[in-house]
Amino acid sequence: MTWTRRAGELAVGLLPIVLLLGLWQGLVFLKYAPPTLLPGPVTVFSRFFSLLGDPQFLQHGATTSFRLFSGFALAVAVGVGLGILAVGNRVVAAILRPLIRVLAPVPKIALYPAFILTLGFDHSSKIALVFVDAVFPILLATYQGALSVEPKLVWSARAAGVSQTRALFTIVLMAALPSILTGCRIGLVIACIVVFLSEMINSTDGLGYLLVRAARNFQTVDMFVPIISISILGLILNAAFNALRARLLVGYPEDN
Repeated sequence: MTWTRRAGELAVGLLPIVLLLGLWQGLVFLKYAPPTLLPGPVTVFSRFFSLLGDPQFLQHGATTSFRLFSGFALAVAVGVGLGILAVGNRVVAAILRPLIRVLAPVPKIALYPAFILTLGFDHSSKIALVFVDAVFPILLATYQGALSVEPKLVWSARAAGVSQTRALFTIVLMAALPSILTGCRIGLVIACIVVFLSEMINSTDGLGYLLVRAARNFQTVDMFVPIISISILGLILNAAFNALRARLLVGYPEDN
């Protein structure tokens, strides 16, 4: 991919964000809402950059990031592992199918009170909520991707003396990688949303807590800062994930 094409894609990707910020600034300029209720983007971003030098704010951001990455990492490990095993083992598949049909449609936020009661108010309950929300898209994408792998690849490996487990976690896993990464990307977006939501509901730290605290004190500028923070974190993670995906999928047909 040439630099010109990359620059063009970046410009197209930034255009909706610029338009959104322009609309926000336009609403403030036309005074559709008083500044005390809707501060301008310049004010909010100025406050955001000033807080980047505040150790307490950075600690809240680090707490949110820790919960996000812990829950997401667990979801990837379990989702990919079970998805691959379900393809190679009929017993695992027979157990997983009804569980997925029952649990996947359930709004996982309904489980949060149970997580709080069993795991406490600290990191564990929030990591658990991120995990259960992110694991299903990863698991389903892995399973469907692994099912679509050409069986002859596994048969050839088995004929060459490769064990069933090794064939699953080398040949099938690598062949299903594009689908797995798509599921992981969806799971990562969900993880960003859920960790923020869990901190808004019940927490004494994290970016979600900062938003609720600012809202209670009617500090509207500080209320928008956590929203901007999680949005920027999401953009950074998405860019990093896309770069990793492009590197891992070099030579795959979909990239040709």
